[in-house]
Amino acid sequence: MPQSPLVSTQWLADNLASPDVVVVNAWLPPLGQPDVPPEYEDGHIPGAVFFDVDALSDTSSTLPHMLPPAHVFSSMMRRLGIGDGQTIVVYDGSGLWSAPRVWWTFRAMGVKDVHVLDGGLPKWVAEGRPVEDGPGQPRGERHFTARLDNSLVADVEKMLRALESGHQVLDARPRARFAGAAPEPRAGLRSGHMPGALNLPFAELMSDGRLRPLEELIAAFDEARVDRTKPVITTCGSGVSAAVLSLALAVAGQYQSPVYDGSWTEWGGRDDTPVVTGED
Repeated sequence: MPQSPLVSTQWLADNLASPDVVVVNAWLPPLGQPDVPPEYEDGHIPGAVFFDVDALSDTSSTLPHMLPPAHVFSSMMRRLGIGDGQTIVVYDGSGLWSAPRVWWTFRAMGVKDVHVLDGGLPKWVAEGRPVEDGPGQPRGERHFTARLDNSLVADVEKMLRALESGHQVLDARPRARFAGAAPEPRAGLRSGHMPGALNLPFAELMSDGRLRPLEELIAAFDEARVDRTKPVITTCGSGVSAAVLSLALAVAGQYQSPVYDGSWTEWGGRDDTPVVTGED
């Protein structure tokens, strides 16, 4: 079992045939481009199962891709052939976009042995490793037990308490959106940020679809005034790029980084949550 939240393409290639390893192709269309088709059938890592973030979410919520109830998630994973005791490796087609969200989802559902493929499909393909096309082979159902770990999930009430107590909140949105100088891409949301929140745009932690080297991640967190010895709640527009921050924090040694699931779509869409503008 790898100790890092990341696994290398070489590790996956060496362990791809293991029955205890399951590969998950995470999918979420880019923001503002809902009609972009999944790339799964055009080419995926052999044996990978397809995980549509929107389809495997709480479809009863008015907020995008919220975590489903634990028992519903259990049923979903059983049908995908993912079971207890497996090592789960998540990747996506862009390198690093939806995979961290799925990594966090599994962790929030109590899975300990879950990792993100460093470099994702682009690195895998660039190295000449095998891919297969088509809908994939169905896997037999396995028993999957989901137990929601509330310590890794934040809702609006937890965020209000966190801000009041001075708990660290780190926002992954671009600086102009954080400052309220640029409009939100989703209609009807107020502009700005939570009082006391810190800002570290997730793109600044990435290079060529991969997380930057550890020393550069640490420098970025230090520059953003993040104390990595203390828990950090991450947030963004809808709980996706926040998971990139949580993954990077885990790589840097801070695993206790819950994601605010509703993020700015919820916070900025309400009229009873405090919002400030400008740069802190």
